[in-house]
Amino acid sequence: MKKLQHLFVLIASLLFTLSCKETSTHTSSQQPINYVTAQDILGNPEYLAISYGGYRKTSRDIQPTIAELKEDLRILHAMDIRILRTYNVQLAQASNLLKAISELKNEDKTFEMYVMLGAWIDCHNAWTGNEPDHNRESDQNKEEIARAVSLAKQYPDIVKVIAVGNEAMVKWAAAYYVQPDVILKWVNHLQGLKKTGELNPDVWITSSDNFASWGGGEDQYHVPALNELIKAVDYLSVHTYPMHDTHYNPAFWGVFGQENDLTKLQQIEVAMERASHYAQRQTDSVRSYMKRQGVNKPIHIGETGWASASNGFYGANGSNATDEYKEALYYNHMRAWTKEKGMACFYFEAFDEPWKDAANQGGSENHFGLFTVDGKAKYALWDLVDKEIFKGLSRGGNPITKTYNGNKEALMQEVSLPPSKGRVPVN
Repeated sequence: MKKLQHLFVLIASLLFTLSCKETSTHTSSQQPINYVTAQDILGNPEYLAISYGGYRKTSRDIQPTIAELKEDLRILHAMDIRILRTYNVQLAQASNLLKAISELKNEDKTFEMYVMLGAWIDCHNAWTGNEPDHNRESDQNKEEIARAVSLAKQYPDIVKVIAVGNEAMVKWAAAYYVQPDVILKWVNHLQGLKKTGELNPDVWITSSDNFASWGGGEDQYHVPALNELIKAVDYLSVHTYPMHDTHYNPAFWGVFGQENDLTKLQQIEVAMERASHYAQRQTDSVRSYMKRQGVNKPIHIGETGWASASNGFYGANGSNATDEYKEALYYNHMRAWTKEKGMACFYFEAFDEPWKDAANQGGSENHFGLFTVDGKAKYALWDLVDKEIFKGLSRGGNPITKTYNGNKEALMQEVSLPPSKGRVPVN
């Protein structure tokens, strides 16, 4: 009888050991072996991130279908993208995207994709035609947060981050910005749901905003509510756009001094390296402000990008900043820098979205994608086309091919030099 009891103990011990091996070492036994958290994937070079909007028409009233979302997901997965950033849950795209990811995971066990789910935050009277009241929040914010929570609970294997607001605190967003205490209120609300178990405690909570809004800019942003927000979030999601500052603050932008003796390509390369350093300095300014508050948390790039075309401030009639060649240089610089620093970079953006400046199809906002609307890979991705990673994939029935039919000489004919200037700026 004792031998039999001993045998039962050995069997039970063996079964317990096997069950432990079938679960992740850093999660509870309720999680599957491939379970990952935001902490695991943000800044992990095996989990590239990108900002995503699947809108293919000049109006968001025409929502992308599940089939179209799956097309995009397969394309992005092929180029090793594993984390997508969305912007609101008011429209169907976000919930449909989560559904599409879930279906692809069920169809193919090797398919892996996660989401940073954005909840849009507005001030009172935003988008109504009435004077925005930046000291009051919109009544719709409560519903938006509730929708984000519901989706995070429905898709806990996909939603790894919830971002409260998108550029919702920066004061140039005059149509809708709110004060930091509004963002703080909802961040604290979500952190409270994590503590009570209503939200997965592994979900990271942040706000995604301009570097200035995070304390890296003017003193007007340095308010007590921001300091408390920095303490409340799990990490800081920072936006930086040197391309916009080629017009608004062009001190770094141009060909300076002896750089005029370089070849055209060398002049462009020096200018774009300086632009990437400008982005790095803006990010460093946020880190410095954060540390002055006695806080040391991760910083990841929530948004940065470079348009490939502009008929306005940034094109041939402006700062000569936009073309596919410069876009590729900036993309590669930012990917290399964030990889070196162990930071995620939700590069803006995956595909061109023509709704962003519907009345002006030549506007820069329509041309931030690494792919055109009809699925052509811009110069930044030509090497991936050469490697045939998109073989068999399409967008809207169009196979993934190169812009300019792959003719670099034709591309370079549309590349302009930055303006010639005097002495080299101080970094």
